[in-house]
Amino acid sequence: MKDKRVLYVSSEVIPYLPETEISSMSFEAPRMINNNGGQIRIFMPRYGNINERRHQLHEVIRLSGMNLVINDLDMPLIIKVASIPKERIQVYFIDNEDYFKRKATYADEDGNFYKDNDERAIFFAKGVIETVKKLNWAPDIIHVHGWLASFLPLYLRNYYGNEPLFENSKIVTSVYNQGFNGTLAKNTIDKVRFDAIDDEVISELEEPDYVNLMKIAIKNSDAIIVGSEEIPKELEEYLNTLDKPVLKYHNMENFSQAYLDFYSSKVLK
Repeated sequence: MKDKRVLYVSSEVIPYLPETEISSMSFEAPRMINNNGGQIRIFMPRYGNINERRHQLHEVIRLSGMNLVINDLDMPLIIKVASIPKERIQVYFIDNEDYFKRKATYADEDGNFYKDNDERAIFFAKGVIETVKKLNWAPDIIHVHGWLASFLPLYLRNYYGNEPLFENSKIVTSVYNQGFNGTLAKNTIDKVRFDAIDDEVISELEEPDYVNLMKIAIKNSDAIIVGSEEIPKELEEYLNTLDKPVLKYHNMENFSQAYLDFYSSKVLK
C-alpha cells in the first residue's frame, strides 16, 4: 500500500459524529491505510451538529468560494478542515449554509426526513469532486461509505466522466444495513436529469429509496465491500448477479488484512 492514494468519502466519521458501523469504518480504514504507508484524504459533510470549536474546524479559503449548480440554483461551496487528534489525519468538510447549517444529520428533532436530502447528497458528491480537482490529487481508489455519499459514483462516472484527474481511479462502495425508511423527494430523478445524466443510468431513481440509491452506487462502482453482517435481502441478491469483485463482511477486529488485499487486487490496479 506504500504511496497508494485512497480517497474516503463518507456520510459519517468518528469522532465528529456518534459511533456507527459507517462512522467507525470511515475512521478505522483510513487509519489502517495511513499506518501502512498509503496516502489518504477523508471527506464528509459539515452537519450543524458537529461542534466546530471543540473539533477545531477552520475554513480553507483557497478551496472555498465556488458555486455548485443544484437543480438550477447556485449554491456556495465552503470547505473546512480539521485534524483527528493523535492520528495525523486531516478530514475535509463539505459545507453550505442552506444544506448543512441545521442542527442534525438527516432528520429534524421530530424524526422527519429532510425534504432536500437528495439535493444535499448531490451537493456533497459534486463538492467532493470539485475540491479534489482543486487539490490536484489523483486518487488510485475512491472508497464510498453511507447513503448520503452514494451519488458520488454516479456523478464521477457520468457527470465528470471526462475529467482526466480521475481517469485511473477505481471506485469501491461499501454497502451497509444503515439506510433510511421511505424515499427521497419524488422528483429526485428530475434533479439528476438536470445534470444531463441519461435516464437509462438513473432509472432506479423513479423510486429513490435506500435500496435503489445503493443499486445506482453499486452499478457505477468497480468493486463492492459488504460493510454489515446483514444487509437488505434485495441488495444481497443484487450483489449475487454482479460480475465485479465483492468482498464479504469483515468485522472491525479482522478487516485490516482483507481490505489491504482487496485494495491491492488486480481489479483495483
